[in-house]
Amino acid sequence: MYDARNKELADKIITYSTASKPGENVMIELFGINGVHLAQEMARAALEVGAVPFVVIRDTETERVIRERGTRALWDRYRDVQGLPLMKEMDVYIGLRAGENIYELAGVGKEQNKAYSEGYLLPVHMEERVNNTRWCVMRYPSAAFAMNAKMPTAAFADFYYKACLLDYAELNERMKPLHELLAAGKELKMVGEGTDISFSIEGQTWIPCAGDVNIPDGEIFSSPLLESVNGVITYAPTVYEGKPFEYIKLEVKDGVVVGFDSSNNNGLEEILSTDDGARRFGEFSFGTNPYIDQPMYDILFDEKIWGSNHLTLGKCYDIAPNGNQSAVHWDLVCIGADVYLDGTLIRKGRQFVHERLLPLNPENF
Repeated sequence: MYDARNKELADKIITYSTASKPGENVMIELFGINGVHLAQEMARAALEVGAVPFVVIRDTETERVIRERGTRALWDRYRDVQGLPLMKEMDVYIGLRAGENIYELAGVGKEQNKAYSEGYLLPVHMEERVNNTRWCVMRYPSAAFAMNAKMPTAAFADFYYKACLLDYAELNERMKPLHELLAAGKELKMVGEGTDISFSIEGQTWIPCAGDVNIPDGEIFSSPLLESVNGVITYAPTVYEGKPFEYIKLEVKDGVVVGFDSSNNNGLEEILSTDDGARRFGEFSFGTNPYIDQPMYDILFDEKIWGSNHLTLGKCYDIAPNGNQSAVHWDLVCIGADVYLDGTLIRKGRQFVHERLLPLNPENF
């Protein structure tokens, strides 16, 4: 898909989000040939700053064939021959996800997903890439993507570039009061339809994200103290590893999922059974992008929805740790719950009500 705005977006990713420098190795990994024009612009932008682009193009249907048949031995080989050796040479990683069918991997079985997650995804991406490169992951618009958002294709493209090209420096300034309040806080509580959950954040590290790791961006995240999570939480529609869920409700006791209901309980049980850490939580975040207002079955957008939070199943990030380890990292989004910080209401539904946080409400952008 050609769009003249790809040049502006590529320049923003290379110069602002990843701050690529002369002589650095920059991997541009494209999943789906629909996004080849943006990959070309990324390579051009990397060369213009003196960096060295390494472009890897993956066809999503070919990836499906391999994932459906992949064993742990196969993914160990991929990790040792291709995955880790290449990733260890990179200073910057840019992932462009441009597949046109978000359900392409829906037929991959439990054991095959587990083999891929443990043999390749965890060591190559969650451990090496996340911790040792400056990285940015993003989607690319398509007619199928527009369908999930229930928008005309042209209107969706306009929405996509508006959300992605947000003035992130300004957003970062607006998030500073929220960062300060959370860093000094001890307990968070969320109350809404199907949701009544609380957990401790005392002493935890909070990371504001304003255009430097994901595009579109707009969140501030940490992790709950591992055994402090108690209550129930209901999530918006989502897709994980090609499997759709129209709703998910979890019951949590002392940090562990002890009960659940969803539109696909067999699929949910498979994910929760991946390992011990898959039933615990590794991240909590506030979504703050003022231009993203509804779920569209794509977590890179949905986790940034204004007035939302995601309480993530699985592995924590080393930059904001709570000790949880898992091959799973599943950002699940809860939209519009009231949020209390140390007993004080800071967000009513989707609108911040704390005086210092009013600039984050969309009508003020």
